[in-house]
Amino acid sequence: MKRILTGVQCTGDLHIGNILSVIKPAIELSKENGNTLVFIANLHTFTSKKNPELINQYLYKAATVWLAMGLDINKTIFFKQSDISGICELTWILNCLTPYPMLANAHAFKEKSNNLADINVGLFDYPVLMTADILLYQTDLVTVGNDQKQHIEIARDIAIKFNNTFNTDLFKIPSELINENVKLIPGTDGRKMSKSYNNIIDIFAEENELKKEIMSIVTDSKKPEEPKNPDECNIFNIYKTLASEDCIEDMRSKYINGGLGYKYAKDTLFELIINKFKKEREEYNKIKNEIKYIDEILKVGKEKAQTIANETLYKFRKLLHF
Repeated sequence: MKRILTGVQCTGDLHIGNILSVIKPAIELSKENGNTLVFIANLHTFTSKKNPELINQYLYKAATVWLAMGLDINKTIFFKQSDISGICELTWILNCLTPYPMLANAHAFKEKSNNLADINVGLFDYPVLMTADILLYQTDLVTVGNDQKQHIEIARDIAIKFNNTFNTDLFKIPSELINENVKLIPGTDGRKMSKSYNNIIDIFAEENELKKEIMSIVTDSKKPEEPKNPDECNIFNIYKTLASEDCIEDMRSKYINGGLGYKYAKDTLFELIINKFKKEREEYNKIKNEIKYIDEILKVGKEKAQTIANETLYKFRKLLHF
C-alpha cells in the first residue's frame, strides 16, 4: 500500500478553502488507505510568523479542526512537524545538494522577489524543508493543490540527485496527488481564500463572528429586483462549493430572474454552513479546550512517525558516515 503524506501550516485559522481542498480529501483518502501521515507544519509556519505562543495557539486549533472533521487517528499517523527533530538534519544535507537556481525559480520565492529585504532564508529554502518532510517518511504520494505541484517536482529532483550522488536507492521518488475535483475556493473579496489575504470564512467561528465574515463578502451595487450574473458574484461562488446541485440551480435561477438581494444570499450561505457543519461544529466546541487530550493524540502520532523516521535516519547517517 502506497504511503500518503499531507501537511498543513498553522499560520492562522483554518477556513473553508483548507477544509474542502486539503482536509476533507485527506480524511477520505485515509479511510481507504491505512498508510497515511498527516502533520501540522509548525516549522514551515516560522517563515511567516515569529510569535511562538501564537503559532502554538494556531497549532492546537488546527489539530482540533482535523479531529472535528473526522480524522481517524487509528488509521492515520497524526503529528506535529517539530516533534521529529531529524527533519532539520536531513534538510541541511539536502540543502548542500540543491542548486541555487532551482530555489530561485520556485513560484513562492519569485512572487516576493521584488523586495528581497523582506524575504528570509527560510522562505527561500521552504521547498527543501518540504522535500525533507516527504523523503524522511519514504512517501509515495503527497496530497497538494496545483499551486504546490512545483514543490513536488523539486522534491523528486533532489531525491534523484541524492540517490545518484551517493549511489543508493535510499529515498523513494515521490509523486503529487492532486484532487482534480477540488476547484479554487474564493475568499470574501473574490481572490483565492487565504489567511494571508484576510479574506477567509472560518466555519468553526462563533455564530456572530461567522455571520460577520459572511456579511463582509464583497458584492456589486445592484438592487434586489435587478437580474444578476451568479458566476460573477462572490457569494454564489462560495455557496456552490458547499450546496447540493438542486440548491445551486435554485439559487442560480433566483439570481438570473431578479428579486434576490445580496443580504438574502448571505443569510442563505450562513444557514447552509451552520446546518452542513452542525456535527463538526459541535465536536470542535467539545474538544477545543481539551489540550491534554490533543497532546496525547499528537504524542501517539509522534511515536509512530518517529519509528518511520528513525529507519530512514539510520540508513542516511550510515551512508554519510555520521
